[in-house]
Amino acid sequence: MNPPHCRQKTLILGVGNLLMGDEGVGVAAIRYLEHLGVDAEAELVDGGTSGFHLLGLFRDQSHLILIDAATDALPPGTVSVIQPRYASDFPPSLTAHDIGLKDLLESAALLDYWPQVDLITISIAELSNMTMELSPAVAAALPRVVTVVRECLAKITNNQPPQKPLLTAACLA
Repeated sequence: MNPPHCRQKTLILGVGNLLMGDEGVGVAAIRYLEHLGVDAEAELVDGGTSGFHLLGLFRDQSHLILIDAATDALPPGTVSVIQPRYASDFPPSLTAHDIGLKDLLESAALLDYWPQVDLITISIAELSNMTMELSPAVAAALPRVVTVVRECLAKITNNQPPQKPLLTAACLA
């Protein structure tokens, strides 16, 4: 059950592995947002590849913005935003994470730590080994990510109530 107190700032969580090129775009986006001063408007967290250690961040949150790479067959650098409610709402998972965001969010739902979630994905072509550089197409998407983050923050300001996830059998398996 969510406690009555919630954090003052919306949490923006970027995940990914910086050592695998474009797969680290979620963390690169957090650093870019910090550089632009968005940390005055929201709490920015570099989730790296932490997995279930991130679950505690959900507990006191009414709204969460997640940023991650997706291998979804869209052109590299495509920025998408969804409000996941079903297991099938998630883009294909990436192998560089200890666990996928889908697993993390399903666990949060089972523990009733469910904030309103905006999942921002940046499409990538493939995983790269041992490079900290983003491809030109993915790096060029960072300003679009900032725009989408600001749109999500504006929506929060309008006090839209969180939607509870609809757990499927796959969530409980």
